[in-house]
Amino acid sequence: MGRQLKVWSAVGASALVVHAAIAAPPALDIARTLPAGVWAQGGEGGEGGGEAGTGISQYRLLLDAASDPVYDATPVVRAYAAEVQRAYRRSHDSAVLLRQAIGEFLATPDAAHLAAARAQWIAARRFYLLTEAYRYYDGPIDQAATETRAEGPEARLNAWPLNEAVIDYVEGDADAGLVHALDVPITRDSILARDQVTDEADVTTGWHAIEFLLWGQDLSATGPGNRPASDYAPGDAVRERRRLYLATLADQVVDDLDALAHAWDAGRPDSYAAQFLALEPREAIGRMLTGIAYLAGYEMASERLAVALDSGMQEDEHSCFSDTTWQDFVWDLAGIKRVYYGVEDGPSPAKLLAQLRPQLALDMERRFAQAERALAAIENPFDRMLAAAPGSPERETAEAAVTALQQLAAGLRDSGRALGVLVIVPGV
Repeated sequence: MGRQLKVWSAVGASALVVHAAIAAPPALDIARTLPAGVWAQGGEGGEGGGEAGTGISQYRLLLDAASDPVYDATPVVRAYAAEVQRAYRRSHDSAVLLRQAIGEFLATPDAAHLAAARAQWIAARRFYLLTEAYRYYDGPIDQAATETRAEGPEARLNAWPLNEAVIDYVEGDADAGLVHALDVPITRDSILARDQVTDEADVTTGWHAIEFLLWGQDLSATGPGNRPASDYAPGDAVRERRRLYLATLADQVVDDLDALAHAWDAGRPDSYAAQFLALEPREAIGRMLTGIAYLAGYEMASERLAVALDSGMQEDEHSCFSDTTWQDFVWDLAGIKRVYYGVEDGPSPAKLLAQLRPQLALDMERRFAQAERALAAIENPFDRMLAAAPGSPERETAEAAVTALQQLAAGLRDSGRALGVLVIVPGV
């Protein structure tokens, strides 16, 4: 949005209207569903090139004494910062496992090892999806570049939609992409130098580039891409470039996630986490609620669901090559829930709201339950919904999910106001 909102009064704010395929139930028990070995604690924003978030500079509403809610947000903010650090570390650790699976596939490029690498990509994505709730407030993942800091890595981690022909062969063009540009060395620098240069869809790096290299184009309405393992057999100049490209992308994802985990390490005095914990607590609460409201009401509802519904094109499906778009929605919502409800019955915005506005807190439970049911009902694979006729039950189900996500975002906006903070979601 690029707008700087300096100070909001009560009147001004009230004028705003704003490792296998999964079979997750509508109400996710993440601790039971995720691999326990990676879930354990330990160890140290369309998307990608599009809007980073609201651009708000002050989140605390300046209310009069009679209407300003009284509560202690400090425990909630501390618990959030600690969980963000753990979540990025878990995502990093799962990406390390993906890199290992890719290395084993490149060492033995057969169908079994390709299937194992694909399964690990799907598993690792879940951990990353849980972290998308930490976007949209100029944090380390999607911060704008300044003279003293680099741009956040979100655009090179998770950009989509992706023009496959920028990377490798596609139907009708067997020599397309950087893989076939024999005069260009395959290095991290050369890949990043060609990322989204002339068009946002000219994506060369990140989760979806790895996805395309593992699955190939999705040319079916009933299943994922079907790239053969023989594409990675050694001994041919082009195939060697493809092998190096895939390995290089895996390294980049691992390094970016490691950097994000370090940025949220409160034990480092120069970290973003240290700055976040030094904020006036309601400023931090505002960022927390803005991130999840924007993800639900704009990114998920509009950019990822409504756009695909309007176009009916597989290219507008979030994870089209692997046909795992359904898990994108389910696990993004799981991440939103972890921010709102907290973890392990710890401090949370939900508990603060229950103390101040119990009826609104009950209404939020209803909105979360409705969003979970609506997302669980979306066609899996997503292609079948895109191929369905307008007015069909499949499309009506997806449209209901758009509405449920927008209503959830509206509830989060209202919850923010009840807690004395500003939350803006475009179109909500």
